[in-house]
Amino acid sequence: MRFSVTGKDSLSAARTGTISLPHGDTDTPVFMPVGTNGTVKAVTPDDLKEIGFDLILSNTYHLYLRPGEEVIEKAGGLHRFMNWDRNILTDSGGFQIFSLSALREITTEGAWFQSHVDGSKHFISPEKAVTIQAVFGSDIQMQLDYCTPWGASRKEAEKALAITNEWLSRAKNKWDESVLSGAYAGSLFSIVQGNFFPDLRRQSAEICAASGTPGIAIGGLSVGEPPELFNETLAATAALLPEEKPRYVMGIGTPEYILNAIEQGIDMFDCVLPTREGRNGKVYTRQGPFALKKSENRLDFSPIDKECGCKVCREYTRAYLRHLFRTNEILCSMLASYHNLYFINELVQNARNAIKENRFLEYKRDFLSHHREASDE
Repeated sequence: MRFSVTGKDSLSAARTGTISLPHGDTDTPVFMPVGTNGTVKAVTPDDLKEIGFDLILSNTYHLYLRPGEEVIEKAGGLHRFMNWDRNILTDSGGFQIFSLSALREITTEGAWFQSHVDGSKHFISPEKAVTIQAVFGSDIQMQLDYCTPWGASRKEAEKALAITNEWLSRAKNKWDESVLSGAYAGSLFSIVQGNFFPDLRRQSAEICAASGTPGIAIGGLSVGEPPELFNETLAATAALLPEEKPRYVMGIGTPEYILNAIEQGIDMFDCVLPTREGRNGKVYTRQGPFALKKSENRLDFSPIDKECGCKVCREYTRAYLRHLFRTNEILCSMLASYHNLYFINELVQNARNAIKENRFLEYKRDFLSHHREASDE
């Protein structure tokens, strides 16, 4: 993997760059749609390309359980299996294991967890996480990490960080072996943890930087903390990371969070929100999201967003989409998800252009001054 910074905003830490990966170049900042089970829900690979995505995310935990690494290996890797010839980032499964707190046991060796599908028991080590993602052929893979929730004690955070640090060392060794053998060409990202304790965050960032992984992710955010603490912790952590490596924050997808992350010099982010909200009948506009089910849309034959140039806004009306949603038609999920992904991708593209023109903060202020959260009622 090669990463180059191509532009900087003089009034913030926002920057543009290019990541060169096995399946092509990706410009940053970049939003990655989430394809949990090897598909971005309700959106085809051709739709994703049409919108302009070069990099998507899939989930190691879910794909390991179903269909299993044997199926994906025999298919020729995840790219061939899902008919996607551009880049794929896979997470390690650490966050999914974290969310299964009642069904898992974590030791220094790795994590035992119970499948949410059939109750079967599994074990994943940092080395196994690397091997699984190499079998998938991930262009970027993540180390196995131990995430702690908002409100965790310092003792719990210290224990989790010590385990994460050990797992990073072991994952890096296994990744080095895979790359040196010629069996794998993807890149490994380390993950900063430390909960919300500044000194633990600093320690973790220093260890990640020293590890020599091609990129670094900021983990342990969006786990229930207040927005102001999220922003404070993100800014402090991002400032500790080396400039020459891409920075990735996992699990953020609202315009405000995305723009705040870009302002702090974050290059990559992902979230299920645009497609999840699309499936639930919430669509995005410059003035904020709104619920299709509202009665005010029954006779509204205007597009979702008059300023949007996507094919959904060119070809369909609010009234028709409301009808599809109320009758549980699958087409509503497809059209709303397509539009929401287009909206977020355009937001990030416009931010990229604003950075190049040294007006990012002006762009952010202007966008957020018109954008509001809307009620579903």
